[in-house]
Amino acid sequence: MIEIGKYHFGSIIDGKELPKDGRDEIEVINPYNNEVIGKISCATAEDAADAVASAHRVYTKTMKRMPAHKRAAILRKTADLLEIDADEFAHLLSLEAGKPIKESRVEVARAVQVLRFASEGAKSIYGEMIPLDSAIGGENQIGMSKRVSLGVVAAITPFNFPLNLVLHKVAPAIAAGNTVVLKPAEKTPLSPVLLYRLFEKAGLPKGVINIVMGPGQELAETLVTHPKVKRVTFTGSSAVGWKIHEMAKRKKVTLELGSNAPNIIFEDADLDVAVNAIVIGGFTYAGQACVSAQRIYVQEAVYQAFLEKLTKKVKALQTGDPLDESTDMGPMITEEAAERAESWVTEAVEQGATLSAGGKRRGTLMEPTIVSDVTPDMKVVCAEVFAPIVSVMPFTTEEDAVHHANDSDFGLQAAVFTADINRAMRMADALDTGGVWINEVSVRRYDHIPYGGVKNSGTGKEGVKYAIEEMTDVKFIGIKLY
Repeated sequence: MIEIGKYHFGSIIDGKELPKDGRDEIEVINPYNNEVIGKISCATAEDAADAVASAHRVYTKTMKRMPAHKRAAILRKTADLLEIDADEFAHLLSLEAGKPIKESRVEVARAVQVLRFASEGAKSIYGEMIPLDSAIGGENQIGMSKRVSLGVVAAITPFNFPLNLVLHKVAPAIAAGNTVVLKPAEKTPLSPVLLYRLFEKAGLPKGVINIVMGPGQELAETLVTHPKVKRVTFTGSSAVGWKIHEMAKRKKVTLELGSNAPNIIFEDADLDVAVNAIVIGGFTYAGQACVSAQRIYVQEAVYQAFLEKLTKKVKALQTGDPLDESTDMGPMITEEAAERAESWVTEAVEQGATLSAGGKRRGTLMEPTIVSDVTPDMKVVCAEVFAPIVSVMPFTTEEDAVHHANDSDFGLQAAVFTADINRAMRMADALDTGGVWINEVSVRRYDHIPYGGVKNSGTGKEGVKYAIEEMTDVKFIGIKLY
């Protein structure tokens, strides 16, 4: 298993790990117990520029010409290697990200699946024939389109899913025939580096993936504005994401940003199903997911019954050591994040909200928290809490639920619980979000579905097939026959 403090990684450019050479260092901290589990040497802006140059060179000489079957084989082999090392990676995820070991195992399993989806996707990048004789003058001509790779993709990833969200960017990029410069979150950089080593072991040429590590702003700006970078893909906060969008100017950009997901429970819903779903959706990984269930709207006739059932379930959750098999919820990523979450709850209570469960923290461990009697202008409702906090609110009619759910600057995913299929489809059409789940919680995501939001929640789509499309261009080829 992982030896505490063993790892000291430098950025990787053209297959070579950069030496320390006086570069700043950052300790990688276990958020549960504050132990140092490793260190990284921080890249400079010059290193980031070198990484792009390496990626561009390898794209031009190697990756652009690599056949689809070879890209697919490398991705498939990487998946096999990750599956073999699954326990090791799950252990590391729990150490560096603080997520319970049972959630870490799920993340690793999903990461293996992403690689296999990408392997299949590499062999399924289709063009089409275009009937040119549909146009006057198009007789005796043949038209076709094909998808072609872009070149260098800059990928900037967050701390909350340091393996799977890296692969949601890197794997489709490789499947499409691109090269990548990856900037992982400085709080969780260890698993991406070890993942890189699996790619290398699987036969990926040096320089196809380059990794620059360190604090975000200077490195991100270098990557986003570099003329050789053809696509930028970012997952993180809305504030940072839209700044990146502005910096990128005419580049292609995918942004997967924040949300405050509405989950709507109608009076005809199975309350036990809905309660169990909200417990998972609101408190998995301490609520640190952009599609976590945050705003819970419950029809008045079942509001009190739902709140009582939810409160009982939430109070039974076990918080503590992520490596303990009985732990349901581990720490937040930093004490500062937990302090912010606690302060938002305190502020809501001072403004008249009722604390139904939790509300306090111990270091980085924030109690799973339910607030009720809230108003739309409270931070716990209108902002993204990114913490184990759900706000439960009553509504009267279907129109009322739609109004409250859509009254947000965000729009990533939503959920509706009802036994009425007609109502379910009406709600799916009416909700201003990139995805709507029926009788399933908003946090649910499968790795091959189109995933992306509207409004302040971002632009573009992830999900392996859709990310491959985002990371390719359509080229037309016309032939005149004699």
